Amino acid sequence: MDNHMPDSVLFVCNYNSVRSPMAECIAKSLCGDRIFIDSIGICKDLLKVNPFAISVMEETGLDLSAHKPKHFEDLHDTSIDLIICLSEEAKETMSELTRGNDTKIELWNTEDPSGVKGSRENIMTAFREVAEELKGKIEQRLCS
Repeated sequence: MDNHMPDSVLFVCNYNSVRSPMAECIAKSLCGDRIFIDSIGICKDLLKVNPFAISVMEETGLDLSAHKPKHFEDLHDTSIDLIICLSEEAKETMSELTRGNDTKIELWNTEDPSGVKGSRENIMTAFREVAEELKGKIEQRLCS
């Protein structure tokens, strides 16, 4: 993995409703204004941010409630140094969309916790685990 510190990072997942907005929120809290950070989903049928993602971020003192899911076409600036894809599908799509660009793409394959069933506590635990995993990777990759 190239440890060059990027000036701009784009987190990408499928719907921009769980993983990538959580990653964006965490990264912004850890990196401040040193790095431009945004997130998108690859699917055009965008959903709203998952309420469990909002709750887990609130537990850590971060506010995700105002996040509006976006698609690649919604970006104002597509000159991104590093695209971090949180699913295989996102990596495939972003590789196609950025073909010929000088953009570096990394895959951080991250489980989508929105498929977890059961009690509220089971679901919250799955979302917390994803948030912790993302935080660890962000600290290692963007804050070192």
